[in-house]
Amino acid sequence: MADSSPLLSQSNSETPRLEKHFPSLDDTIERCIGSFGWAQFLQAVLVSFAWFFDAQQTFISVFTDAEPAWHCTDSADELCNSVASPCGLPKSSAWVWDEPTRTSVISEWDLACAGPIVGGLPASSFFMGCLAGGLVLATLADSSLGRKNMLFLSCLVMSLAGV
Repeated sequence: MADSSPLLSQSNSETPRLEKHFPSLDDTIERCIGSFGWAQFLQAVLVSFAWFFDAQQTFISVFTDAEPAWHCTDSADELCNSVASPCGLPKSSAWVWDEPTRTSVISEWDLACAGPIVGGLPASSFFMGCLAGGLVLATLADSSLGRKNMLFLSCLVMSLAGV
């Protein structure tokens, strides 16, 4: 009959080993920076509050780059009523946007027929600016200004630019 005890377990009757107590990662972090308190909680809330505005700037392109609906002004125009896009219509056909033209970048700048590259240019330029700013600000934060000063400066500039 097979022994049911685990292979790697050792009984207490064998020679005792000297066990070293290594501190855990949590113990080491708490020893270096202190335990989690109200100051750390407030700092985490303030940084998260800044991320709220950053997310707002990022997701606004979802709404401003949307192509609004349109309709024909002359219901008797068969050509106008048969196409799915105003791009296929001749210049003489009468159509209008359903919403005011300022509700979307596509309708305000007349980018409906400009092609996907030009239509996606506003969002692409925003994200290229985020990429370049991230590289520059990260370099400045690690080299001369420090991370807290850079976080404050970038939040201040983003708030001013958002207003």
